Amino acid sequence: MWTFAAAWKPSMNTPNDDAARRAYWAEQMQLGYDLAQQMIAFDVRECGEGFASICDEADEAGVEMLFSDTKIVGDLDRVFYIRKGLVGDVIAIGKAMNERGWILKIEDGYRSLEMQTRLGRKPDLFDAILKKCIWENGGEMPDVELVFRRALVLIANIPKNGTHMSGSAIDISVFRRDDGSEVWRGKPYLEMSELTPMRSPFISEQELQNRLDITAMMEARGFMHFPYEFWHYNKGDALGHILTGLPAPARYGAVHWDPTTNTVTAYDDPVSPINPLNVLEKEIAAAMQRAGA
Repeated sequence: MWTFAAAWKPSMNTPNDDAARRAYWAEQMQLGYDLAQQMIAFDVRECGEGFASICDEADEAGVEMLFSDTKIVGDLDRVFYIRKGLVGDVIAIGKAMNERGWILKIEDGYRSLEMQTRLGRKPDLFDAILKKCIWENGGEMPDVELVFRRALVLIANIPKNGTHMSGSAIDISVFRRDDGSEVWRGKPYLEMSELTPMRSPFISEQELQNRLDITAMMEARGFMHFPYEFWHYNKGDALGHILTGLPAPARYGAVHWDPTTNTVTAYDDPVSPINPLNVLEKEIAAAMQRAGA
């Protein structure tokens, strides 16, 4: 089972030190990259299961939920669908949160190849990752390989790593039913910094407790947290099996989904980069142009 035993533990005397923040960011991103390599090697035997609407199931069950009203990228709407075998767990989590006085907000669900490809090139997201890479590299432009490794962790630039592409993951936020305020986790969805890992030492004790309380409710229904993003949870895929120590092949892999027939087709090549190095080089040049460099 995946643990945080290898997680970097900073000196409590220097929680705001820039060098400590860079060291933590770099080590967590490397651990995330190592985990991504485990996912690539893990056996997946796609089960062919279709999808179900989280929105429709929540309405039918009388569970109060929220759904992001933003576009994922450009003119592409978010797709609040998940595998049929998982939707009941999501609804049960939403119900448990309602009983606690919370509302589960689904920020993102399934992503098609087009969605994931364009997300990896989304200017504000790509610029944020590149900025952190420059910061990590002491203010100097990093090589494209470093940007690739960081993007693999934070945007899942390989289909097999993209649990949204397998319809087995959701990104979430949580709000209070009484006043509509967010159960604060240190930053809102979507954050790309040393505050992004679940157990970042650069958030307050209360913010960490909120993250852990939410995680406990998600994991009670088998939705495991991705250690390097505080908003991401998944189940039944390669990552979920690794995080729970299940050696059996995962049943959910990256799929093309036809919503008209509710049928899925496994990717022919789930391990090749979605945005390869030559594309990332062009995106780096475009980002620097946007920054006026």
